Amino acid sequence: MTTADQHEVTPRRRASLELLRAEAADELGVLVHERLLAGEDPWAFMEELPSVDELVVFTLRAENIAANGGVRPNAARHYRVLRQIALDYPELTPAVWGLLGEANTHRRWDAVVQADAS
Repeated sequence: MTTADQHEVTPRRRASLELLRAEAADELGVLVHERLLAGEDPWAFMEELPSVDELVVFTLRAENIAANGGVRPNAARHYRVLRQIALDYPELTPAVWGLLGEANTHRRWDAVVQADAS
């Protein structure tokens, strides 16, 4: 495998946390705009939406899943992936630990991974 091939296999690290946050803020703005255009009341949905930092964590998590062939992580791998994100981006630590917190929150998008029952 050549060096060029390795770059295609290995996910590219983002430039900076500021860039990630800017992209997440733009995405969040689009989500809010779409829901407002659909006639939803912002008092009803704003609390459901992720914060900018939570959206950054989900983006990084999604990149990790894509790099692993799209296989959703089990509970142990989910924890390791999020922990690694916190280590790579210390400013995201509060968002990471918040996402690792309660199993059942009021937000529909929470990506809590339940332990296998088997």
